Amino acid sequence: MTKTYRGRFAPTPSGPLHLGSLLTALASWLDARSRGGVWLLRIDDLDRARCPRGAGSEILRQLEAHGLQWDERPRYQSQHIAEYREALERLERDGRLYACTCSRAVLKESCRPGPDDPVYPGTCREAGRGGRASRRVRLEDGTLCFDDAGQLRQCRRLADEVGDFVVRRADGQYAYQLACAVDESAQAISDVVRGADLLGSTFRQLWLMCALGLPAPRYRHLPVVVSADGRKLSKQNRAPPVTPRTAAANLRRCLRLLHQPDVEAGASAEILRVAAAQWDAARVSRSAQIGDLPL
Repeated sequence: MTKTYRGRFAPTPSGPLHLGSLLTALASWLDARSRGGVWLLRIDDLDRARCPRGAGSEILRQLEAHGLQWDERPRYQSQHIAEYREALERLERDGRLYACTCSRAVLKESCRPGPDDPVYPGTCREAGRGGRASRRVRLEDGTLCFDDAGQLRQCRRLADEVGDFVVRRADGQYAYQLACAVDESAQAISDVVRGADLLGSTFRQLWLMCALGLPAPRYRHLPVVVSADGRKLSKQNRAPPVTPRTAAANLRRCLRLLHQPDVEAGASAEILRVAAAQWDAARVSRSAQIGDLPL
């Protein structure tokens, strides 16, 4: 490798970890450990309204109970507002932003479907509106591509399939896309392992990294775990949290979902040691979704 492998797991503390988020944490941890790399933790707690008090601490306890120990002090987004402000100001100086006053109702009516998310039609591009408004990036025409280790080569037409996106909300909160782009550079992340439901975010973050002159990491997008009724396991869908008392079983269940060799029952530390030694990322499904497989 030309540079030290530095991976990360970046949960939003809107609730405890469920099986889907544990799978992502485990895969990123195994990818880092199998390559002699560093594994970091970031808590994406910018949206305080979505983050109940104590949820971040609970996630840390869950990770520790499963043996997934991080190597450096966790980074909390809420403690780095000045860095996001500086990035926004640079985009402003470079003429890459404009004010948007569209309401949610207007957005729902005017945005067109895209391959990942609704695409904003540029309603406020030339309006010159100020005051209480969100800030959007002004995307140029062109195609953005990257080679994903999990989902192969990915491309999007910026204007038609991504669209101008928000980097600061009207209430002053910095958007996830901007914060994440800044965070990857601040933590010197070389490799990002996360769910395929974030493919659309990757294009936005890569555009921002380029605009801000920041280095881009390599990406591996994992299939998202879905329940028997086809719904993604998520906090919004009330997926049950993983419990420390079944940590070993939880890890073996995730290994099966990742198509890794089974590890005979044992303590979490032993399961992780063996799993890291035989980790084969090429065995992970390239599909966007995988069904849950209870032990």
